Amino acid sequence: MIRITLRQLQYFEALAETLHFGRAAELVGISQPALSSQIAEMERHLGFRLFERGRGVVHLTEEAAAYRQRIARILGEVRDLETSARKERKGLEGRFRLGIIPTVAPYLLAPLLEGLAGEFPALRIEIREAVTATILDETRSGRLDATIAAGPFDEPALASEDLFEDRFLLAIPAAERGIVSVPVKPESLIFERLMLLEEGHCMREHALAICGTVRPMSMTSFGATSLTTLLHMVGHGLGITLVPEIAANATAVPPGVALVPFSDPVPARTITLAWRRASHRGPELALLADAIRAAHGSIVMDAAANRRAG
Repeated sequence: MIRITLRQLQYFEALAETLHFGRAAELVGISQPALSSQIAEMERHLGFRLFERGRGVVHLTEEAAAYRQRIARILGEVRDLETSARKERKGLEGRFRLGIIPTVAPYLLAPLLEGLAGEFPALRIEIREAVTATILDETRSGRLDATIAAGPFDEPALASEDLFEDRFLLAIPAAERGIVSVPVKPESLIFERLMLLEEGHCMREHALAICGTVRPMSMTSFGATSLTTLLHMVGHGLGITLVPEIAANATAVPPGVALVPFSDPVPARTITLAWRRASHRGPELALLADAIRAAHGSIVMDAAANRRAG
């Protein structure tokens, strides 16, 4: 007899994600005492503790951490089964968990979420912003339904579709605009002052690939978790950094920063949508890909209009 229920697995997933009984209970729509009771019942059937409870602190036990991905896969398969059982789908609807990298999220999400809300009112989208390795792992395990990141991916368990090309620009101190040779070539010694995002960000690898044989001397001295921070550092003359075109189009450049182009061939990244090959949400993913392209197109058109107006 199976004693552990799917609801208990869902409650486990919510608590493992939030590590907070109150927030987990709110996420799954039950009371906190009911959640605690169901987790305790699950622990009783398994024969070991899943969570260590302290004063306002919750931690996964080693046993729970070992089973977490397995539980995520089970729930992912059940969600896929429910989705495939619906004979007619009229669009994106229900809960959809979308991962997105930090060098895309701040620029793409506003027009994307606005477009999705207008076209698919029954959609309940949840956003997870994290570095590529994290969201690909969570997509592969079923904790996310899809991921937006810079491809290509060497992930046999994942399928993917390219969304758009995102070319790179170089951000330099505005005071140096007249002394930097433009367009910038990969062998330029200016890359010795290149500042990078911290380890784990895919744009760090893009930057290192672009600067060719010139080793960035500042890479051990500076590191940031966001592109916005790097741009402010550039504005204060601390160095230079790489900027994706989507960021240049979607946001104002901070004071003291100038954006200059690269020489041909202009370096670029391919923004890609990835999902589990076993997923049955194919028609929905095609609609999502179209919505993402439309959001990116609106960013490009707005930027062009602003340049004409300026």
